[in-house]
Amino acid sequence: MTFLQENVPLAPFTTFRIGGPARYFVDAASEADVLAALDFAKTHEAPLFVLGGGSNLLVSDAGFPGLVVRINLKGTEWEPAEDRVLLRAAAGEDWDPVVAACVDRGLGGVECLSGIPGSVGGTPVQNVGAYGQEISDVLVAVRALDRRTGAIVELAREQCGFSYRASIFNTTDKDRYIVLQVTYALPRNQAPCLTYPDVKKRFAGRDRTPALADVRRAVREIRAAKSMLLVDGDPDSRSAGSFFKNPIVTEDEYARIQNASSEPVPRYPAPNGGVKLAAAWLIERAGFHKGFSMGPAAVSRNHTLALVNRGGASAGDIVRLARTIRFGVEDRFGIRLAPEPVFVGFDGEF
Repeated sequence: MTFLQENVPLAPFTTFRIGGPARYFVDAASEADVLAALDFAKTHEAPLFVLGGGSNLLVSDAGFPGLVVRINLKGTEWEPAEDRVLLRAAAGEDWDPVVAACVDRGLGGVECLSGIPGSVGGTPVQNVGAYGQEISDVLVAVRALDRRTGAIVELAREQCGFSYRASIFNTTDKDRYIVLQVTYALPRNQAPCLTYPDVKKRFAGRDRTPALADVRRAVREIRAAKSMLLVDGDPDSRSAGSFFKNPIVTEDEYARIQNASSEPVPRYPAPNGGVKLAAAWLIERAGFHKGFSMGPAAVSRNHTLALVNRGGASAGDIVRLARTIRFGVEDRFGIRLAPEPVFVGFDGEF
């Protein structure tokens, strides 16, 4: 196993730039390193947390009392097929450069997932999605270490239990699997995805279909305008991305909310006949505008769903702000917002 470190601050490994120390910390550069780390945790009866790109989590101010394993496996393999290319990417690969490589090769299916921070290993966990695309659209298989058995297994897409921002990896089998590699099937010669209004209007009135590279560029520009790209010097980019999920409600619940509102309540189709609401709209109508702050923790000035560290914020500051917003929305609409980030080192539920 690579060099084991002790009492390592976790803040530099997160996009929030928040978090106390890990009791033990190791960079796992190979599958053998991951297996050795798992063995160390068992031998020392230490809790284990697997860290990827650090973009979708909030680490407590106390840190983590066990072993943090940073997945740093690298490498990509491209296998041409008839009308698609299979891409096998190691879990430690940065996600956005992988998207760039796909677009450069004329491969579709992920162009709207440009600019999302984090690593390949995190994409199946949350079923990463944005601007009309989800990773489950192109994912074929996940190679993972089963912590229960110590065996390395391959899970087909159908075994991953994908739904909106969810999979078995963060629900029914949470903490069971450590993602080592992901295989994607990327279509050739496919028109880019233009279903999302913000993206679609960028190309309105044009007499030709935009190239994949055009859509990737547009998505990155949209994300940058919302401070959803990691940019040095932009405090509004010190976040975990969207902090709350868009809630899915029944038609009856939607009707109740609409009847109590003096303006149209935005709605979007959801699986199984549900209605997806815009969490940002609910937050704003509950009185939490862009830039709303509680000390150094704030709502982004550019994106209502992002809670940000304006400088010197603690995990406790972020949690207090998040709870204030959640309770405010629940009081106004009767809807309890669910958080997107993973909470590390906290006691109890958010």
